[in-house]
Amino acid sequence: MANPMTPPEELLERIEKLRQRQKPRLQETTVTMVHGAGGKATHALIEALFLEAFRNPILERLEDQATFELDGRKWAITTDAFTVAPLFFPGGDIGCLAVHGTVNDLATAGARPLFLAAAFILEEGFPMDDLRRLVASMAEASRKVGAVIVTGDTKTVQRGKGDGVYITMTGIGLVEHPHHLSIANARPGDKVLVSGTIGEHGIAILLARGHLELEAEVRSDTAPLWDLVHQVLSACPSVRCLRDPTRGGVATVLNEIAQASQVGVRLFEEAIPVRPEVRGACELLGIDPLYVANEGKMVLVVAPEEAEEALAVLQEHPLGREAAIIGEITDEPKGMVLLETSLGGTRVLDMLTGDPLPRIC
Repeated sequence: MANPMTPPEELLERIEKLRQRQKPRLQETTVTMVHGAGGKATHALIEALFLEAFRNPILERLEDQATFELDGRKWAITTDAFTVAPLFFPGGDIGCLAVHGTVNDLATAGARPLFLAAAFILEEGFPMDDLRRLVASMAEASRKVGAVIVTGDTKTVQRGKGDGVYITMTGIGLVEHPHHLSIANARPGDKVLVSGTIGEHGIAILLARGHLELEAEVRSDTAPLWDLVHQVLSACPSVRCLRDPTRGGVATVLNEIAQASQVGVRLFEEAIPVRPEVRGACELLGIDPLYVANEGKMVLVVAPEEAEEALAVLQEHPLGREAAIIGEITDEPKGMVLLETSLGGTRVLDMLTGDPLPRIC
């Protein structure tokens, strides 16, 4: 039997072909839903169009936020748009999701959220009681993380020209930790951790749409992760990178890290925490949970000497009790993610292609 640590020849050939991929180009002549899925098409849109037009040293980092210094302090800023359907789902709604998503993007820079700005696009005929519920949810979520919504904007569109409400939120936070966190920081030997079970948000949204009947209820994991991140960064100075695996899931996030750091990533399927009901739903749909969106989980890359300490800190936090070490950073193959399957084989885990679950965040 072949050593599962050694990829077969055909896998190595595929890796070499993927290594030789050209600079991303836009093939489509119109925007499609796939461009919003967070996978290959999204990255091609960002790099071939937006990055080319707005190119500057900060944007070129392609982090979840931008950091800058002002008056001797380091700050982080991020912006995000939310278009989830349905607007209310088990475990949350588009209001708290907007706050949590913005806060979590700031947290990936080690930034405490301080100020938020919210913009609403409202469709004519949207029930005012639903809007009150969403605004109350946002207010509660922001209070819990100690951030204040200080400005915003409201626009309306004609009936049938929107989908109830879209929310765009911008956040500003103060970077409180001296760590230099970046997707370009991963080094061979580092360990890959995830803060808990994966895939719950995407499956919860799908079930809320009535597309799949399961006896078990799946709730979105949407949650603010700043306190969890703060605890880990306080205890472990050798955290290299943080990333919240939203659109495109854990697999896409790890491909971003592998490509930015020019390292390999090796994951161990049996170590990846997935709830049975989520795994069952994914199997019925033919979807890999590693590509399903999360809204309350964090992927961490940590130096090997502090990986167990980071895991212990995560597991002591209410939002990290099911955290696990799921892989490691390798020298080769650069820019690639490999998954050691539970059957003993190895396969390439590429960036998300297509859009299996549209309109999830």
